[in-house]
Amino acid sequence: MPVRPPPPPPYGPHGPYGPYGYAREHPDGTTVLVLGILSLAVCGLLGPFAWAKGNTVLAEIDRAPYAYTNRSSVVTGRICGMVATGLLVVSALIFFIVLVGAVSAST
Repeated sequence: MPVRPPPPPPYGPHGPYGPYGYAREHPDGTTVLVLGILSLAVCGLLGPFAWAKGNTVLAEIDRAPYAYTNRSSVVTGRICGMVATGLLVVSALIFFIVLVGAVSAST
């Protein structure tokens, strides 16, 4: 009966903390947070980008949960992006309704 090799480690060859041996911040975590805050404070068009980037970064963090420490800032930036996207959609709908009302009133 042949001997089977042991299964690979669940987190890869470097262990649960990645190649550095300790948990660190995700490199795009601050970017998501800044995009989320800017989407609320300055430009609502950044909201969908913060939301999408936050989804990507959260998926990477979930694949290696012990390797990254800034999950909360990524979630915060993602939620800010969701709120800004919602506000952008609502304001676009209001603008469209006012525009249709103005065009129909002028004819």
